[in-house]
This record gives sequence, structure tokens and C-alpha cells, in this order.
Amino acid sequence: MRAAGGTLLAAALVIALGGAVAACDGSKPLIPHKDEEEKVGPFPAADRPVADVVSSRWSNEDARDRLREADQVMNRANIRPGMTVADIGAGEGYYTVRLAQRVGKNGRVLAEDIVAAWRDRLAERVSRERLDNVSVRLGEPADPKLPPNSFDRVLMVHMYHEIEQPYEFLWRLFPALKSDGLVVVVDANRRTKAHGTPPSLLKCEFEAVGFTQVSIQNMPSAGGYLATFRATGPRPQPAAIRPCRMPDN
Repeated sequence: MRAAGGTLLAAALVIALGGAVAACDGSKPLIPHKDEEEKVGPFPAADRPVADVVSSRWSNEDARDRLREADQVMNRANIRPGMTVADIGAGEGYYTVRLAQRVGKNGRVLAEDIVAAWRDRLAERVSRERLDNVSVRLGEPADPKLPPNSFDRVLMVHMYHEIEQPYEFLWRLFPALKSDGLVVVVDANRRTKAHGTPPSLLKCEFEAVGFTQVSIQNMPSAGGYLATFRATGPRPQPAAIRPCRMPDN
């Protein structure tokens, strides 16, 4: 993945997420990382092509709502009022605004992207729509910089195949989940270069970092499938991670 430049918005556009997440300012880590966390590695490279980052909007929002895409994804991910959810690769906020409605005033949503211009547009939307339970920030390609033990769900929709360093990304994501938290991946069942991830490859890469697949189901309304993973550990040392191979078919 690659980040683009952009002017940081005024602090007023960034809505406090609360608790450990309240320090979101679009430019700094949510919490300070320990020095040893910053210096770990190196991590193995992905033994597969990585898709280019494309537009933050892969389909018209009204068309997606006619298919009940977001509702079906949130239902199958069992996202409920009061939860804290991270929307990684949030783009211009299709899922962010709908997650905000689903978790309600007692829930929290952290919307993150690595492209500053998209982050800025989403921050403007969040401010305009007065989504007081949403915080927007800029992430990094290999590190979502999420606070530990904070999220009931981490949502990644049609973006996993764009992560250049999936093992480091997942390794750093691992501690962010609560004990019963889940990572929810929506992607297409095709090769990564064609903007998808074969389910067997997805499962292998998550398991290489200490996750266990909980479920996988077809999601035609979202253009592919939905898979969920739990951090069961132990999280391996980076040198012990063995990269997975793209399946032949």
C-alpha cells in the first residue's frame, strides 16, 4: 500500500473516540508504541502479488444499499450497539457512517485510511453528519497503530489484497482485539493481483501470525465472501513466521 500527501484538517474535525482511542489526531499513534515494538522484525515478504491501491469508492453507495451490503455484513459479523469497531481502509466512509448508526451513542468507531486525502474527506463527512461516536485518523501501510485490547470488531472490506506487508500488519493488529474480538474480512475469491484474495491464502496468512479462522461464508451482496478471525495466539516472533504461497487455482 502507499500513502498520499494531504493537508491535515483542523483538530475540530476529529471526533474523540473515547478511552484509549481518544488521542486520535490524524497524525500521531493512538498510544505510544514501546520501543521494542517499533524495532521488531524483519518480517517475511508476501510471496504473492500485491494489488495497487485504487479508488476509495468501488461502487455507488445507493447501489450498495439496494443490495443491503452493509446491513448484511454487519449482521453476519454480529456488530451490535455499544461495540467498539475499527474500519480499516475506510476510504470515504461507506461503512463508517453505517457502523456509527449500528453501534449507537454508546459505541465507538475508529475510521482509518493510509491515504491522507481520503482521510480528510471522511473527516469532513463525519463532522458534517455530526457523527459524535466516530474518530478519523491516518494509519500506516504496515501498522494500523491500534491501541491494545480495545476492539470488538476490526473490519477490512476489499482492501486486504492491497496490504504490501500482510504479516507485519497482522502481527501489529493482533493485540488490538478484545479477548472475544474478531477481525472481519470481506474480499473477492480471486487472485490478489486481480483485487481479491483466495480464501485458502487468507486463512494461511492469518494463521501464520497466530489467528484462528472462526467462519467463512459467501457474501454476493458484498462482491465475494466474509471471513472472521480470532487472535488465539501465541503471536509468533517475526523470524518464525513462514510465508504462504498463492494457490494454483
